[in-house]
Amino acid sequence: MKRALKILGGVVLVLLLVVAGLALYVYQSAIEPKRPVGFQQIAIADPGHSRIAAGVWYPTTAKPGFMLLGSGGQRVATNGPVDGARLPLIIFSHGTAGSAVSHADTAIALAENGFIVIAPTHPGDTFETASDIEPWLLNRTRHIQKTIDGALTSWKDRAHVDAQRIGIFGFSAGATTGLIAIGGRPDLSRIYTECAAHSEFICKTTLPKRYENFRRTSWPSDGRIRAAVLAAPGLGFTFDAASLSGVNVPVQLWGGTADQTVPLPTNAKHIANLLGAKAEMHAVPNAVHFSFLMPCGLIGPRELCSDPKGFARAAFHQQFNADVVRFFKLTMGP
Repeated sequence: MKRALKILGGVVLVLLLVVAGLALYVYQSAIEPKRPVGFQQIAIADPGHSRIAAGVWYPTTAKPGFMLLGSGGQRVATNGPVDGARLPLIIFSHGTAGSAVSHADTAIALAENGFIVIAPTHPGDTFETASDIEPWLLNRTRHIQKTIDGALTSWKDRAHVDAQRIGIFGFSAGATTGLIAIGGRPDLSRIYTECAAHSEFICKTTLPKRYENFRRTSWPSDGRIRAAVLAAPGLGFTFDAASLSGVNVPVQLWGGTADQTVPLPTNAKHIANLLGAKAEMHAVPNAVHFSFLMPCGLIGPRELCSDPKGFARAAFHQQFNADVVRFFKLTMGP
């Protein structure tokens, strides 16, 4: 009995040391802004539907502290005061099964440069729930509209927002959402016809057959959005020149050359070619689909955190975030 208790005690001690080591790693590796950034968690009204939970990052004068964030952390001033007047607003739209914090490092980079970022978690398309593609697209764009409405009319710090300088950042499904929000009109019936010629990820699902005869003549957009950054957009091949004729704002597009989920030629590059001079295209060598998510900690999900050999996600994100900040400053002012 004494020997068993001794062994058990040793095991418990090892587990405690491992947990303590992980906690120390998370604390020391937390995202640390160059200038103080505040953070709030808010709920946005969407009448007739579930309220939309969102994270908000913004410049502040308050002292930051550690906050747990997924499998990592961030150093922010929780509920600190907003510093500045007439600040530009960027709305984030995460990918399928994502959340408000999926791109926290990019949000922080913008906030430390004078932007307010509001990132909704799309109800019905999170890590907990997922919906069919039609409500997925329609509801997401409505979420963006309601988030902008809330930022301008009901958020307690709305007086700090410049309603004339609003942009959108989207990844994957969120990038498709962003493209629709600025005037793009996808033809989902093309999923069926195009998948006969392509073998990308979506073509291996049940979607192509279900949308063989799908037709929709109008899609919701929001004329308040003045610029868009779209990373690894999906369903790019459902757009053509006519369906993008309503896009009249500058767009920064990103795609990975090793992306097998939404391959570069039929998605980001295809959209960039159609937009012509309106688009700034970045093809990232060796990047895969999830390379655009924030760098992972030690215990992040393998599927989301794995990059090709030789690709340094943390180093890439330093340049990625800098280019996103530059683009929004150029198109909307600091």
